[in-house]
Amino acid sequence: MNQVLLFVHLGVIGGILLMAVLSFIGILHKEKKKTKEFYEKNGGPILEQANTIKLFKKGELKPLLKNSNLIGKGCFGEVYKGLLDDKEVAIKKPINGSVLESEQFANEVIIQSRVIHKNIVRLIGCCLEVDAPMLVYEFISQGSLDDILHHNNNKVALNLDTRLNIAALSADGLAYMHSQANTRILHGDVKPANILLDDKFAPKISDFGISRLLARDKEHTASVIGDKNYMDPVYLQEGLLTEKSDVYSFGVVILELISSRRAIHSENDSLVKSFLDAHKKQEKSTELFDKEIATAEGLELLDNLAGMAMECLSLDVDKRPTMMEVAQRLHILSRSSKVQDVCHEVIFDKSNAKNMSSGGLLG
Repeated sequence: MNQVLLFVHLGVIGGILLMAVLSFIGILHKEKKKTKEFYEKNGGPILEQANTIKLFKKGELKPLLKNSNLIGKGCFGEVYKGLLDDKEVAIKKPINGSVLESEQFANEVIIQSRVIHKNIVRLIGCCLEVDAPMLVYEFISQGSLDDILHHNNNKVALNLDTRLNIAALSADGLAYMHSQANTRILHGDVKPANILLDDKFAPKISDFGISRLLARDKEHTASVIGDKNYMDPVYLQEGLLTEKSDVYSFGVVILELISSRRAIHSENDSLVKSFLDAHKKQEKSTELFDKEIATAEGLELLDNLAGMAMECLSLDVDKRPTMMEVAQRLHILSRSSKVQDVCHEVIFDKSNAKNMSSGGLLG
């Protein structure tokens, strides 16, 4: 009798174990099928043919997607920092269902992966085995220009020459996207938060083309992607994104660089309105400049930068300069600033030498 009960118990346990194994195999099979469906839905077969992009497995990225690695959130989704192949990377995990499907997404990723420029964040690869494909970018050490201008916990001081250099090199990156890349790329969301700085404070444009990766109705401005604080009013009215829309946004970025004030979308009191009012009255914008950089030697340069920003902010789109023109003019200002610094040093050294010589003679 005891043996019978033992066999019965063993049979029950064996049945439960068998059901558990079969259930586990079923879950694995279902998961594998779902992974394959996601991979194909996100354009895997197309991206396999591209040699400019690396395709990561879900298992490679999953361990990095933990709260301690979370470094940012936005309308696109979440950003995590991690280590892949011994290199620091930034992983963008989009909001589910927000990304274009299949061929459109694959083609946009291929375009982005072919953009190689020293002032543009490089897209390394992506993971297609999830509902919303994850994008893997190079990691930029100093964070964003927005962080340093407005959330500067480390008290990093940006002098005028550094700010001018950030503006000039950022303009280079945007100009390249507009006119020199294989395919014309519009950013659609130019702002300090999307200008990252490396360990030498050289800028790299990020999140370019994100608006083209997102599924949206392109005919309606209600679904426009971007930050209204930096958005071209003409784009808001007409819903048509052009190179000059990026130029307008860059004009706002220049104002933030020279004032260290945040741009806020407001009809009554905003950074743009304050500078435009001074410009209309043909007054100097001295009171609006960041006191840290508004030295006697830097005022002329700051006035030039404010004037350039006003051109970028013109409501007449045709009167706005191109990003190429903006970049060229910023580099001219940068070279002029460096020459003035050298001349000032030479004069200072000559003055010191004369004083030392006089002191020697008198001694």
